[in-house]
Amino acid sequence: MTLIYKICPAGLWREAEAAGRFDGAPVDRTDGYIHFSTAAQARETAGRHFAGQGDLVLVAVEAGALGAALRWEPSRGGALFPHLYAPLDLAAVRGTVPLPLGPDGAHVFPSGFEG
Repeated sequence: MTLIYKICPAGLWREAEAAGRFDGAPVDRTDGYIHFSTAAQARETAGRHFAGQGDLVLVAVEAGALGAALRWEPSRGGALFPHLYAPLDLAAVRGTVPLPLGPDGAHVFPSGFEG
C-alpha cells in the first residue's frame, strides 16, 4: 500500500470529516486539484507552504484507493507529486495525526514517519 499525505488546517479537516469528504483547501480549489505529498516530500512541503502555522493535521491516504483521479505530475524541481482531480473520499484515509510546531518552529512529524 502506498500512502500519500495531505497537510491541512485542523479546522478545515474537521469540516471535511463532518461532510464525509474533503473538497480541498483554498489553494487546491484554485488550482483545480488536491495537492498531496509523498512521505519523502512532506517535510519540505510543510516548511515551504506551512511555515510557522500551527494547528495542522497530517492526513495519510491510500493512493491506490483514489483510482484514475490521482495523477503523478511534475512540480518542485521536476519531482512527481500526487494530485487528486476529485474530492477526497474519506474512505481512502488511513489515519490523521496532529502536526504541531516544535520549539525550533519546524513541524514535528510523528515518531517513525519516514520521509
